[in-house]
Amino acid sequence: MPTQTRTLHILTADGRADAFAAFPDAGERHPGVLMYPDGFGIRPVLREMAAELAGHGFYVLVPNVFYRHGPTPVIDLPAYIGGEDRSAVLGRLMPLIQEHTAERSLRDADAFLRFLTTRPEAAAGPVAVTGYCFGGLLATRTAAAHPEQVAALAAFHAPVGAAGSDALAGITARAHFGHAESDLTPEALRELNKTLDAAGVDHTSEIYPGTVHGFTMSDTDAFDPAGLRRHWDRLLPLLKGALADG
Repeated sequence: MPTQTRTLHILTADGRADAFAAFPDAGERHPGVLMYPDGFGIRPVLREMAAELAGHGFYVLVPNVFYRHGPTPVIDLPAYIGGEDRSAVLGRLMPLIQEHTAERSLRDADAFLRFLTTRPEAAAGPVAVTGYCFGGLLATRTAAAHPEQVAALAAFHAPVGAAGSDALAGITARAHFGHAESDLTPEALRELNKTLDAAGVDHTSEIYPGTVHGFTMSDTDAFDPAGLRRHWDRLLPLLKGALADG
């Protein structure tokens, strides 16, 4: 399905966040998806992933979560993030990530969802949230804080457990968590899934074999093509099922 893209700005309680949107070029309204990028932020690979998702019939909004520090790109990124470049970039990003508290992320989530639901290309009704790495934690917090609005949640190579058991208990969305093999032991996965089961979360949660943290991102040395395919195989049915039912 052909898509179009647009650069947008979102008013928040703390300023103005730049954002990127991709949506079908069909003149119709489509279910909304809030996509949180990984810690490296909005860049060509995120634009490509948003456009691919939009091609399946969704309005996809990708916000710059570090807008308080400046517009995209917040820091200069190499075309390929690997080796010494990766370590240097992470060193510059970690203070921004550490400053992005749960309180900040929830204030932003309110603004991002409010903006998403006002888009003329986005359908009325429930939305989905998805995210990668740090963005997966933000997606999880967003779903927990907005159970009446978020019908589907997906997070990949994300520290989902860092949201806390209280937040996880607030999730009413259908959820999928795709973990990197390097991030989570089988024992830790069982404990996380016990917490999700106890909270009554309708979820699938699995370790993607042979993957390391960041496996979905083709511009990094963590990229795993099979892991990315598995991500799409899990994400698309989840979104289509939950949003169609909603």
